[in-house]
Amino acid sequence: MATPLIELCDIRKVYGGVDSPRVEVLRGISLSIHPGEFVAIVGASGSGKSTLMNILGCLDRPTSGNYRFAGRDVAELDSDELAWLRREAFGFVFQGYHLIPSGSAQENVEMPAIYAGTPPAERHARARALLERLGLASRTGNRPHQLSGGQQQRVSIARALMNGGHIILADEPTGALDSHSGAEVMTLLDELASQGHVIILITHDREVAARAQRIIEVRDGEVVSDSPSQPSADIPRQLQADDLRQRLDRGATQRGAWKGELVESLQAAWRVMWINRFRTALTLLGIIIGVASVVVMLAVGEGSKRQVMAQMAAFGSNILYLNGKHSSEELMGIVTLDDVDAIGELPQVKRVMPVIGDKLMVRHGNKGEQFYVGGNNTWFPEIFNWPVVEGSFYSEADEANGAAVAVIGQKVRDKMFGPGSNPLGQYLLIGNVPFQVIGVLQGKGASSGSEDSDERVVVPYSAASIRLFGSRDPEYVTIAAQDSSRVKETEQAIERLMLQRHQGKNDFVLTNDAALIQAEARTQNSLSLMLGAIAAISLLVGGIGVMNIMLMTVRERTREIGIRMATGARQRDILRQFLTEAVMLSMVGGVTGIVLALAIGASLLLADIAVAFALPAILGAFACAVITGVVFGFMPARKAARLDPVKALTSE
Repeated sequence: MATPLIELCDIRKVYGGVDSPRVEVLRGISLSIHPGEFVAIVGASGSGKSTLMNILGCLDRPTSGNYRFAGRDVAELDSDELAWLRREAFGFVFQGYHLIPSGSAQENVEMPAIYAGTPPAERHARARALLERLGLASRTGNRPHQLSGGQQQRVSIARALMNGGHIILADEPTGALDSHSGAEVMTLLDELASQGHVIILITHDREVAARAQRIIEVRDGEVVSDSPSQPSADIPRQLQADDLRQRLDRGATQRGAWKGELVESLQAAWRVMWINRFRTALTLLGIIIGVASVVVMLAVGEGSKRQVMAQMAAFGSNILYLNGKHSSEELMGIVTLDDVDAIGELPQVKRVMPVIGDKLMVRHGNKGEQFYVGGNNTWFPEIFNWPVVEGSFYSEADEANGAAVAVIGQKVRDKMFGPGSNPLGQYLLIGNVPFQVIGVLQGKGASSGSEDSDERVVVPYSAASIRLFGSRDPEYVTIAAQDSSRVKETEQAIERLMLQRHQGKNDFVLTNDAALIQAEARTQNSLSLMLGAIAAISLLVGGIGVMNIMLMTVRERTREIGIRMATGARQRDILRQFLTEAVMLSMVGGVTGIVLALAIGASLLLADIAVAFALPAILGAFACAVITGVVFGFMPARKAARLDPVKALTSE
C-alpha cells in the first residue's frame, strides 16, 4: 500500500501544567490521509479540530504521540525543515484570512515564494496569474482593507497555491463570509480537489463538510466517526508521499535567495515606516539629535583646536631656537653663519633665520624709549607668521647691502609717531644710527608674561650686525620645522648635524616651544572627546528609543509574524525582517542627522564660530547610528523570531 502523506498515531495535546489547570484538547487521535483525498474534519466549537489542524500544518507540536509526514517523523525535523513543510507542502486558508495589512494583494500572495527563493520576475508572474485565475486581476495592488471578505479569502487561497499548495489546510474558510462568497470559496476548493490537491477542510457546518469525499468527526478531542474515502477515479494524484519526502530531504538543506529576501525586507520596512509616519518621526528624533550632536560637537571641538593652534603658531610656538652654550667662566660654544647655512639644508627644516638683537634706545624727535631691536633675515614674516600691514618688509637686496631700514611694531609706531599716524619714510635713531621706517607689522599682542611683541623693531641682519652690535655671529638661530607634529624629529636631526660640525662637542643649546602647542593640541583633543562623549549619550538615548519602538512593533505585529511563519518564514527570516527595520530606522535617522549637523555648522560659521567638519567624524557618527540600530534592534528582532507560530496567529 502507498505511504500516507499524513499519518497520526495516538496524538495528544495538553495545555497548562504546574501553575495552571491542565486541559487535554486532543485525546489519542489516529488517522491517515493519502494523496488525492478531500477530507472534512467536523466538530462543534471546542472539539479540538483547530488544534488538530495546527498540528497537521506543523504550526504546533503534539504533547505526545507520533506524527509522520510522507514517512518522516515530524518530531525529528528541525525548525528549518518544519518551515520548509509550511512553505512547500502546505497552504493555509484561515477563517480570518490572515493577510498582512501593509501589503498589497499581490505582495501577500508572493510571500511564500519570497521565502522559497523564487526569482522576482517568476514570482510576480505567478502571483498575477493566480489572482487573475481567481477573478482578482484588477485588485492586485489593493490592500486587504480595500477588499471584501470573499476577495480577501480568494487572496489567501492564491497565497496557499503560490508554491504549489499540495495540501490545502482550510480552517472554517466560509465562517466569516456571506452565503454567496462562501459558495464561491467552496467551488474553488472543489476545483482544487478535482485537480489533485489534498484538501483538509476544518468546519462545523455539515453542509460544507458534505462537499468532501471523506468526513472525520471530532468530539471532545477524539475521532468519533471516519467515513471511508471515495475519491473519483478521474482525480489525478499528482503528488505521492515518496516524491514529497525526497523533496523535503533536498529542499530543507537549501538556502533561500538572501538578496530577494533582503530586498523584500527593505521594502516591507520602508512601507511600515511610511504607514506609521508620525511614530517613525518621533523615533527618528532621538537618532537625528544624537548624530547631529556628535557631528556638531566634534566639529566645534576640531574648529576650536585649529583656531587655538593657529593663534599659538602665530606666537612662534612651532619654532626651535639654537644658541651657543655659555658658562660663568668662558664662552663654550659659538653658532656661526656657516652652521646656519648647513642647518638650512636639512630636509626637516623649512626655514632658518639668524638673530642678533638687544634692547636699545630708540629716538624720534624729542621722544626716546628702549625697545627690543632685532636683526633678522627676510624669512622673518614667514617664520613668525607676522605680516606687514603698512608699507613693506625689507628685501634680499637690503639684506645684502646692509641697508639702514626698519620695520616697526604697532606700539613702537604709537609711542614714537602717535596713534594712527603714518611713519613710513620717517627716521628712527637706533643707538646712534638713523634707520628709515619702511613698514609696520601687524598687531600681535603679548605672548607671555610682560613681553609685548608689538614693542619691537626689526632691521636687516647685516645692518644690525655691522651698524649696531659689531658681531657677525648670531646671538641665536630661529628654525622653523617642516612639520609642526614632527618637531622632535627635526630637533634630533639638528643635534646630529651640530655635533658633527663641532667635532662631537655639545657646546650648544637647542630649545623649542613646540611642546606648548602639542600640549594644547592634546588638551583640545581631550575636550573634543569629552564633547563627543556627551553627544554620544543622546545617540544612546536614541538607540533605546529604537529598541522601545521595535518592541512595540513586535507586539503590534505579532499576528503578521505568525502569518509569515505559516507561509514558510524561517526564524532567521523573521530576525532579518525586524533587524532590517531597526537598521533602516537608524540609517534614515543618521542621514537626516548629518544633514541637520551640516546646516547647524553653516549657521555657526555665519556667526563666526570656529567649526571644522571632518569626514571621519561624520562617517563615524553614521556608523555609530547603524551599529545602534543593530544592537538595540537585535533583541526585539530575536524576540519576534522566537515567537510560537500558533500563539502569534491567534494574538489580538
